[in-house]
Amino acid sequence: MKRVAVIGLGGIARKAYLPTLAARPLDLHLMTRSRFTLDAVADTHRVPSDRRFTTLDELIGSGIDAAFVHVPTTAHLTVVPRLLDAGVATYVDKPLDTTLEGSRELVEHAARAGVPLMVGFNRRHAPAYTGALDHPRDLIVLQKNQPSGSGPVREVIYDDFIHVADTLRFLAPGPIRGSHVSGRVSGGVLEHVALTLTGEGFTAIGLMHRLGGSKEEKLELSGRGRKREILNLTDVIDHHGPVARQPIDGWASVANQRGFEQICTEFLEGRHPGLNDALLTHELCEKVVTSLS
Repeated sequence: MKRVAVIGLGGIARKAYLPTLAARPLDLHLMTRSRFTLDAVADTHRVPSDRRFTTLDELIGSGIDAAFVHVPTTAHLTVVPRLLDAGVATYVDKPLDTTLEGSRELVEHAARAGVPLMVGFNRRHAPAYTGALDHPRDLIVLQKNQPSGSGPVREVIYDDFIHVADTLRFLAPGPIRGSHVSGRVSGGVLEHVALTLTGEGFTAIGLMHRLGGSKEEKLELSGRGRKREILNLTDVIDHHGPVARQPIDGWASVANQRGFEQICTEFLEGRHPGLNDALLTHELCEKVVTSLS
């Protein structure tokens, strides 16, 4: 049985990854520095006491085969290389790092170690978005907004807008030839940003407003007399002739609808996408940061 670790037990690990992994025939190991959090989460998922760790040394010493890393991004440059050097296949939440230099460092480290490293872009696996690849995409518009509150430009772009940038790249129907960035920054805080990518016969626009009055994600695809809307990754509405709302699989879990189950399967089965493609998304984010600074 594969020995799989989850490192860092914050919200995304508890909501998206642990329910998925705990339901599989794995020898699950958990690690976080807080003993209280560790025991509470481990008890919930019935992880034995000898599979609970508060230090990375102890965890690696237990002989794990693979690890899902959900520690804060600032710790990636410390945690990920140690796993790679120990020969542990590693999945890390996006981004690799909040700088392009740090992201490249991890990619190069994985190449030197000859150990798989995968970056978690779950939207590439969400059924509604993968289904969009069969729809005309002359014009792509993706909005991902928050009701209130923001942060420094680099932090927001790499932590949140990276999903928009990567999804536009994923959905683009051809090579990207041009890009343009605009937005508003007030006192070093990002309020909104727009990214336009262009190629032969298509335009892809990514928008984010951090003071937009509502939490929403809306994707619109148009072309050849057809339009499709996808709301919050699940609700699909077609506008070819009479408006038609596609039925949602009521039995599918949230993790399935958002692509987390699928991306876990891909990683655990050893189907790791090339890191160079993930690095292109980080390069695009760096361009956005530079343009707004």
